[in-house]
Amino acid sequence: MQGLITFIAIFGILVIIHEFGHFYFAKRAGILVREFAVGMGPKIFSHTAADGTLYTLRLLPLGGYVRMAGWGEDKTEIRTGHSASLSFNEKGLVSRINLSDRVVDQTALPIAITSYDLEDSLEVMGLVAGESKSYAVDQNATIIEEDGTEVRIAPLDVQYQNASVWGRLMTNFAGPMNNFILGIVVFTLIAFLQGGVRDYTSNTFLVADNGPLSQAGLSGQVTIYQINHQPVTDWESLSQAVQAGGSTMVLELSDGDGTSKKEVTITPKQEDDRYLIGVSPDLKTGFWDKLKGGFAMAWESAFAIATALKNLILKPDVTKLGGPIAIYQMSSSAAKEGLLSVLTLMAMLSMNLGIFNLLPIPALDGGKILLNIIEAIRKKPLKQETEGYITLAGVALMLLLTIAVTWNDIVRTFF
Repeated sequence: MQGLITFIAIFGILVIIHEFGHFYFAKRAGILVREFAVGMGPKIFSHTAADGTLYTLRLLPLGGYVRMAGWGEDKTEIRTGHSASLSFNEKGLVSRINLSDRVVDQTALPIAITSYDLEDSLEVMGLVAGESKSYAVDQNATIIEEDGTEVRIAPLDVQYQNASVWGRLMTNFAGPMNNFILGIVVFTLIAFLQGGVRDYTSNTFLVADNGPLSQAGLSGQVTIYQINHQPVTDWESLSQAVQAGGSTMVLELSDGDGTSKKEVTITPKQEDDRYLIGVSPDLKTGFWDKLKGGFAMAWESAFAIATALKNLILKPDVTKLGGPIAIYQMSSSAAKEGLLSVLTLMAMLSMNLGIFNLLPIPALDGGKILLNIIEAIRKKPLKQETEGYITLAGVALMLLLTIAVTWNDIVRTFF
């Protein structure tokens, strides 16, 4: 249960932060956000805000979305002859079109819709008691879809494709950007919670409990000058000296106060082909050290993820990919290890999500950004049909990738 709660919390925070970036900048660009959803599948909670945006919490904690109005993003289709009911405001304009049999309003006007235009002329036509009628629709009217979801209609002036190209580009980039910001904030929080950041430039180290140096009677801080007469000046030179040291090592060192040097002979612990002497880098504990350390950890994480993606592209191997099941397993392990492990996993996944979404695949934010850049260079958008084919190809690729990742998760878990 602890692992499941951790998984839902991490996944939920990542999704909310990512989608809030799209949401905020879409509104700044004048795009109507019809729905902000956390989770997928059937909705279990909904609230319509004063600005017309529907906020929903859905059953499956496996994602979320921002539903922006416009071509290629979101449209509500009404079948010809569909039975509906119309509600009117004080100006006599249609304020709500109800297509659902789950919501009943006894004061609404029943109508069999024959045609409609909810983008330009804002009118709906249909048969009322066998007579053809036409009604003007309010700019801010809502429509109750067949599943009971009530959202704003989307006139052309608030649709995605009618925002400026730079407004759309920023809207698409804001999701990954928020993931990078979250990663930096969480890594910085980790630096403060653990009391500092590791100092890889010093030859002063912290002795680990129950390690070879601890068993030799040392504790706290030690300054190591040589290992088997090989100089130690920082973490990298220590690692090289340890790996070259063999099964017995003579260390020249001093305790934390650095007042006197002495020689200590130890037998290192061997794991696979590595030797361990039981030390970790010392910590920098200054305020600015912690702040800079958060940025440094975020950069190192992003660089490692980008390198892994590059290697995966150059040498494709889908067996190295993991999906929700793999993330759940990592969340369970992190939950057992404590808060710092959970935060570290969250920060790394946030950086991962940001980088992955910037890949120039049409179904991802990076693909949309690429189309925005092409439009800015051409000074005109691609044809809707062309963009539709490109997006469809991206969706097909992502579907195949999702199947492969899910299969990998199943194989790792059950076989």
